[in-house]
Amino acid sequence: MSEANSGAGENIKMAVAESIEEEKDIRARVRDLTLQALKHRRLNAEETKAVIREVTEGIGMGLDKRAGEVKGALSEAVAGLDEALGKLAQATHLALRQLVANSKDFTERDLKQAVTNLQRLEEDFLSTLGQAAEAAGTTAKQEMKDLVTHARRAGTDTGAQVAETVGEFGDRIRATLEGGKTAGKEAAFEVSARLSTLASGILAGLADALREKSAKGK
Repeated sequence: MSEANSGAGENIKMAVAESIEEEKDIRARVRDLTLQALKHRRLNAEETKAVIREVTEGIGMGLDKRAGEVKGALSEAVAGLDEALGKLAQATHLALRQLVANSKDFTERDLKQAVTNLQRLEEDFLSTLGQAAEAAGTTAKQEMKDLVTHARRAGTDTGAQVAETVGEFGDRIRATLEGGKTAGKEAAFEVSARLSTLASGILAGLADALREKSAKGK
């Protein structure tokens, strides 16, 4: 992680922690902070997981500083993170749809890799939340562990959005791109960068729409 991203990560942690301490619009604030962080990163697996880690650590920090109960605040905070990651999955889905329809350079291998990376999103979310639970203080530790267990059993909004994407493209990988040439490493990197840029633009639009909707609701 670059020095700039490291500094931004600390800022995200502190902002998330403060949102939970203040106990006002926790879900919306955590969601918006997560989306804001994602908008300023390249949307690849490494950078996305870094944002998830920063937000979950901020959640743990905020819960440890709370004077009262933590279960409700934890539920709201994790729901906000889940909603943001669901929007990321949605943006990636829409970007993939555009690339498959319009780019001759987008090969079967590219689509498989993109879908595989997206399938990691829910597991990265829950495993990173579990790691944050282990590092949390006694006040929040068990509540966070219980929430991870429940989420693994019941599923998440992020997982549902990922499943929708896999459902659409899983059957189309061979049918849509059969006979397409296999891209070399340089071409694959260019396609990945294009997908990241396209998804980032879509995510920014989704984030702005959510923020406007929240502002109107106040």
